[in-house]
Amino acid sequence: MNDLKKMYHTLNRDSFPAELTLTLGEQTIRFAKKTWNIGGEQKGLRYGENPDQPAALYEVTTSTFAMDGVSFQQGQHKLVSALTEDNLIQSGKHPGKINLTDVDNGINMLQYLTAKPAAIILKHNNPCGAAWSEEGLFTALHRAFAADRIAAFGGTIVVNRTLDKACAEFINSSYFEVIAAPDFDADALTVLTTKKNLRIIRIPAMGHLENMVGTPFLDIKSLVDGGLIIQASFRNRILTEEDFLPAETTKDGTTFLARKPSTREADDLLFAWAVESGVTSNSIIFARDGATVSIGTGEQDRVGCVELTIQKAYTKYADKLAFERHSMSLYELKQKATADKELAASLAEILARTEKDKGGLPGTVLVSDGFFPFRDGVDLAIAQGVTAIAQPGGSIRDHEIIQAVNSAAPQVAMVFTGQRSFKH
Repeated sequence: MNDLKKMYHTLNRDSFPAELTLTLGEQTIRFAKKTWNIGGEQKGLRYGENPDQPAALYEVTTSTFAMDGVSFQQGQHKLVSALTEDNLIQSGKHPGKINLTDVDNGINMLQYLTAKPAAIILKHNNPCGAAWSEEGLFTALHRAFAADRIAAFGGTIVVNRTLDKACAEFINSSYFEVIAAPDFDADALTVLTTKKNLRIIRIPAMGHLENMVGTPFLDIKSLVDGGLIIQASFRNRILTEEDFLPAETTKDGTTFLARKPSTREADDLLFAWAVESGVTSNSIIFARDGATVSIGTGEQDRVGCVELTIQKAYTKYADKLAFERHSMSLYELKQKATADKELAASLAEILARTEKDKGGLPGTVLVSDGFFPFRDGVDLAIAQGVTAIAQPGGSIRDHEIIQAVNSAAPQVAMVFTGQRSFKH
């Protein structure tokens, strides 16, 4: 067993070249491999997705790549690929591929959430919980963690404001692997550096993410036969509440129009759609008051994803109650309840309350990264108390979807985004 554990602490040295050039017609993008002087030794990425996969990080050095009159990213924003030793305040075991791609996807979502202090906690390149709040970063961080306390264990925290001592103490009260922020207060660093394996990353450009919105990057997917698929990256068109489109369609001469969201609902839909840009498809997000309530990822069918996301909400809600009452997870409580009548009674009460409260879903809004092909997924969400929905629109059954929200009591609001947000 000790030998097996060693693979997670061993640097997998790579033989990738120091420079890389991508030629696209008459245009070129040049890259340089990133390494860091850590403990007197030059080190690159620890390893790739798994310990037996060598990996390397490359930074754009020169590029003027443009397509159809649109200039692509040229490395000017100095984010994850531009990390230096000064950025790696504490490298812990120093980063591997997953650590940096989690930070990168956090930045991807936060670029659309610059209006308020925001925090996102990620695992395996998907958000566990996300929140933004005018009350400050601590409130956002606390609420992002509360959205999914179980999944957040060992996760990556990415925030868009300077991290203070209160946030640092909250982070140290649990286990995380990475914290990335535009800056850290001196008192915050004093607290955080007591956890020697915590990777602490300062990225000043994260304080100006609004500058990169709308500038695509070249998104490259490698195929198992060595081939490539190249695409322009996703660009979110919903940057303000006014960018949502009315949910309206005409069928057989009849026009169907959904209720417009309230200001509060629209703000939550705007927030949730920003988070949606970083979630693996098919996906559904329930959110309320600037925080995610449940995030469903990677499902093959739309209605199944709605079901999964509802079930996750119930589980997380019950876990929250279990932790508040007994300082143990829902799963620990279930295990101990088999031999303890008092705990069994408490578990029964927690599960009953969870059912009564519908997992905390009443009053939430819902966003979907793809349109609803049938009304079944919408009906499921309405039954849980959702009050507003945002989805791309464009289904041949849009009229049925709008009828579903219009026939709800009370009536549920719906808007179209006019774009899909798939991420694979």
